[in-house]
Amino acid sequence: MITYDEAIKRVLETVKVLPPVEETIENALGRVLAAPVCARWTMPPADNSAMDGFAMKGRGLKAGSELQVVGFVPAGRPLTQEVSDGEAVRIMTGAPIPAGCDTVVPMEEAEVDGDRIQLCRTPRPGQHIRPKGEEFEEGETLLSPGTPLYAGEIALLATAGVATVQVYPRPRVALLATGDELVELGAPPGPGQIINSNTYLLTARLREEGCHVLPLGIARDDQHDLGDKIAAGLRLDVLITTGGVSIGDRDLVQDVLGQNGFSPIFWRVKIKPGKPVLFGTAGDTAVFGLPGNPAASASTFELFVRPALRRMAGFIDTLPPRLKVTLSTAVDGGEKRQRFLWGTLREDQGSYYFDPSSRQSSGQNRSLQGAQALLPVPADSPGIAAGTSVEVLLLRQPPGQSL
Repeated sequence: MITYDEAIKRVLETVKVLPPVEETIENALGRVLAAPVCARWTMPPADNSAMDGFAMKGRGLKAGSELQVVGFVPAGRPLTQEVSDGEAVRIMTGAPIPAGCDTVVPMEEAEVDGDRIQLCRTPRPGQHIRPKGEEFEEGETLLSPGTPLYAGEIALLATAGVATVQVYPRPRVALLATGDELVELGAPPGPGQIINSNTYLLTARLREEGCHVLPLGIARDDQHDLGDKIAAGLRLDVLITTGGVSIGDRDLVQDVLGQNGFSPIFWRVKIKPGKPVLFGTAGDTAVFGLPGNPAASASTFELFVRPALRRMAGFIDTLPPRLKVTLSTAVDGGEKRQRFLWGTLREDQGSYYFDPSSRQSSGQNRSLQGAQALLPVPADSPGIAAGTSVEVLLLRQPPGQSL
């Protein structure tokens, strides 16, 4: 068996970034740029006012100076006349600065008497003016390849006049559960049967990761049924199967994959849960055979599938973020395989604590409920005492504070 470190290295060396596509910025949220983006124009296109107030020539003015108001400049409507010494124009935030003006005095710093104003304090020449090109210049590179597009980036692109971008596509993932013991939700389980919860778990996680998901249902422990469904799944970017990858008489997934052009890269990893995880390729399709036990299926998804999906989608940071926390409960050592323990995070006076779940059985979905992180425990390590500083793999943002 290979270690987790060797296994994830092989996964990330194998999967490739998907070919880029052109997308509108409305549909590019959460995607990764595949090409640089340059501004189509200068922003702001002209000097403009940062305040509602009065624009004027600031040189020589002081508190008590009086000026004649000769016009009004709303946003989006430039003033054509030039403003002379001793004159001012009323101006709104974002309005272009008229010719002859270099200073804006806020409304609250001037006393208004009809069409005249008196300054309440001495202005600083150039104050409250946003200079032309302060944000960006025409042709300036705004975003580089590899940049994920979130709300701030989308707003910047719109401001710069960029309507479409080259991005990496969302991976298309086929999802197949296997096993004679499985029944679909809504059907009452018979003797020895269980609900196919893995499909719901993994479909939700895949959608959280922004993937297009094709659930293929349940394949029975039968060569023909498995073969038909696996062949359909191999038309997509990724095929994930659950169950049927161990060494039992009815664990047929690897054999049937082999009949469909599958090349294994590894099978079995020195981890707990998730030892029988399978990874390889069939043509251009990455194939993951996850264990059937729910917590093992979930952990191997986080450890191997999610990094692969992120690599395919163009993300540079493919691995889970790590967070230093304090262990709240002692953890036993002595295991021959590296363990990954589910747990929750809590904040106390500016520090985060990791509470391992009391349920770590690979066969329980209760292990996953509320989990925010995984704690790696090295193989053959001694126990870890409560209060020890440890590093966890972050699965979702830690909770914030409540009032």
